[in-house]
Amino acid sequence: MQRVILRNKNKIALVIGILIATAFIVKWSTGFMLFFEWTLITASILGVLPIAIQAFQALRVKVVSIDVLVTMAVAGAFAIRNFEESAIVTFLFLFGAYLEQRTLNKTRSAIRALTEMAPETAWKKMDDGDFEEIDVDDVDIGDVLLVKTGAKIPVDGTVLSGEGSVNEASITGESLPVLKEMNALVYAGTILENGTLQIAADRVGEDTTFGKIIELVEEAQDSKSEAERFIDRFAKYYTPVVLLIALLVFAFTRDMELAVTILVLGCPGALVIGVPVSNVAGIGNGASHGILLKGSEVISDFSRLDQMIFDKTGTLTIGNPAVADTRYYGENIESALHYLASIERESDHPLAKAVLEEIGQATIFPVSDTNVIRGGGIVARVNGHRVAVGNVALMEQEAVVLSEAVREDLHQFEAKGYSLVLTAVDGELSILMGIRDPIRPGVKEDLERIKKLGVKELVMLSGDNQGTVDVIARELGLSKAHGHMLPEDKSAYVKEQIGKGATVAFVGDGVNDSPSLATAQIGIAMGSGTEVAIETSNVVLVNSDFSRLPHALGLVKATSRNMIQNIVIAIGVVVALLASVLFGEWMNMSIGMLVHEGSILVVILNGMRLLGYRLKS
Repeated sequence: MQRVILRNKNKIALVIGILIATAFIVKWSTGFMLFFEWTLITASILGVLPIAIQAFQALRVKVVSIDVLVTMAVAGAFAIRNFEESAIVTFLFLFGAYLEQRTLNKTRSAIRALTEMAPETAWKKMDDGDFEEIDVDDVDIGDVLLVKTGAKIPVDGTVLSGEGSVNEASITGESLPVLKEMNALVYAGTILENGTLQIAADRVGEDTTFGKIIELVEEAQDSKSEAERFIDRFAKYYTPVVLLIALLVFAFTRDMELAVTILVLGCPGALVIGVPVSNVAGIGNGASHGILLKGSEVISDFSRLDQMIFDKTGTLTIGNPAVADTRYYGENIESALHYLASIERESDHPLAKAVLEEIGQATIFPVSDTNVIRGGGIVARVNGHRVAVGNVALMEQEAVVLSEAVREDLHQFEAKGYSLVLTAVDGELSILMGIRDPIRPGVKEDLERIKKLGVKELVMLSGDNQGTVDVIARELGLSKAHGHMLPEDKSAYVKEQIGKGATVAFVGDGVNDSPSLATAQIGIAMGSGTEVAIETSNVVLVNSDFSRLPHALGLVKATSRNMIQNIVIAIGVVVALLASVLFGEWMNMSIGMLVHEGSILVVILNGMRLLGYRLKS
């Protein structure tokens, strides 16, 4: 019976509203007071039933909830035969609960939309070569899947054949379609707007990027911030205090109506709901813009940020070194390029790939007598020639003459922060390449936005040489930059800054960044980084979109402000109502309940504004 009543409390509110309206119409038109009184009594009894059930359930777990206060207020109104007040109070309370739930559901719409985007089926290539539609949960890693125009991509995978435009808004927040062709990565939950793709499944189920987004957002909603925990503790003691005040007022004044009115006006509904609705709306906005905030407790520290520390490679830079400039000396340059390509093909050095991409098509010769010089480079025989590939120290060791013109080029390259690769053939310098990991497009502008949002210091920590680090720091306008930093050095630096009283965020993407991400109050991981980095972070920028970082910072600041606004509104309304009932004559139970429910809707609507938050340019 209790379940039936609680399930139908919205319908009960509608019936009560009709009964109250009917009672007043009959009173004003016919003056039939007996009908008026009994109709309001019926409305009061109907209305108090779901409220009393919820009050009883709360008392069973030793919680004095708002429902307890309202139930006592209705009972008090009955005791003084004020049936108008009792009926109107129950109606407003139930109607307010309905509106509260409806508006709260809207704050979760961005997150709910994510779960609705999750694909349910996939077309799998079977042993006979035909494709068959199966449940997405039955897809295994390595399966070949067919994705048709308009369909959702069911897994994270790699394109094997075909091409098409994919809307990745569910992952990155950007609605502009992205062209996908052979070897391109695709993500579950994104939509193929045109074309046809065959993909190999790399990650399935909860392991997909989309699955992790949903999991992290759900975890974030379930967690509570420091402000929410404070409000919970406050409400736990506040409600009994209001009850005690009402009893004391009745004991000293013997005015039942005044005591009952205090019970109604003292309900802390807006205070209890104000902070959670801000957090849920803020987390929802982040999720829809490619930002995962792992819990509402992240918002408080992130909004008070003093210092943001960045890893260089893969964070401020693309993480893919490329040849930025080249100088050639002497003759037979084409042969020297072929020799260089032959050596670099056998090397696993990070710069080797950049050199090979720059050379392109080349004749590959056998390489023999290879000697790897630690900290210098490689010396080997290629096509009968002694070829040295490495840095300036290796050239000097090989007695390669570096002319004034060459040294001027070296100085210019170093001033630009390039890593140097020199190639000498039979003791004669032939090639100088300057290699640099390109800075992410738009990073400088994004860092300026972060500064405008109040972050006092922007710091870069890198394992690269100090010269390269300084060049990038100057180019990006960073406060400080430190090179030659090992993972433990970065973590120690973060710990040192926290020890000085700073609120620190660390932004990184690799396994080596994990200690710093875990040490900082706010760890921010690039979404395409390693699993370890993502797991140890507090915030994830999906798809490694650095431009989302200013939005994330602006969003948490707006959410924090919104929480404070809601707390002020809630407490201000309660204080004003209690003052008006104690020191004024116009306040009564019905008006108090109307204002009380109105304050709940105000804080909910104020929180919902965060769903539409966008960082101003």
